[in-house]
Amino acid sequence: MRKYFVTGLLILVPLAITLWVLNLIVSTMDQSLLLLPESWRPASLIGFHIPGLGTILTLVIVFLTGLLTRNFIGKQVVHVWEKMLHRIPVVSSIYSSVKQVSDTLFSSSGNAFRKAMLVQYPRQGSWTIAFLTGVPGGDVKNHLTGDYISVYVPTTPNPTSGFFLMLPRADAIELDMSVDEALKYIVSMGVVSPEYVVAAATNLKAVQPQL
Repeated sequence: MRKYFVTGLLILVPLAITLWVLNLIVSTMDQSLLLLPESWRPASLIGFHIPGLGTILTLVIVFLTGLLTRNFIGKQVVHVWEKMLHRIPVVSSIYSSVKQVSDTLFSSSGNAFRKAMLVQYPRQGSWTIAFLTGVPGGDVKNHLTGDYISVYVPTTPNPTSGFFLMLPRADAIELDMSVDEALKYIVSMGVVSPEYVVAAATNLKAVQPQL
């Protein structure tokens, strides 16, 4: 009975968590319906709320925003808008910081999370997976002697939180592993091994009898 119970958990728990995350995303994006006049909202037009309409509206707004700002006029409007935001003291610092991070993460030319690294953390002899984010800049690099890199060390099983470290490049090992494989490895707490590791182990077992 315990074996069957564990098997059921292994099937239902990932499904339940996936549905919970999807429900959270849809319900959050449905809040965009509040942007519409009350008389235009589905609850007023047809008498009840339809889950997912806000998600569709959000995706349409994001798509149209990207479409309109890709041309010359749209770029000029965004430039004027950003200049106005930069003149507001508190808003300027928050907006600039968030924009720099988003440009780095989502831009095709960005360098964030492009490589998986193996670093010693939180002490010597204890290794974990980190992601290369760049090199130290500003006044920080003036106080570091040698070739340093910046890495992000995610926590497990929630990789959205973690630690930012600057360490010598020689102390980090670049892994032959994609970012997606590294994230799966971290989220699963080491249970789900990268595919190339499994393939290598399988090949090794196939060769051993011949040796």
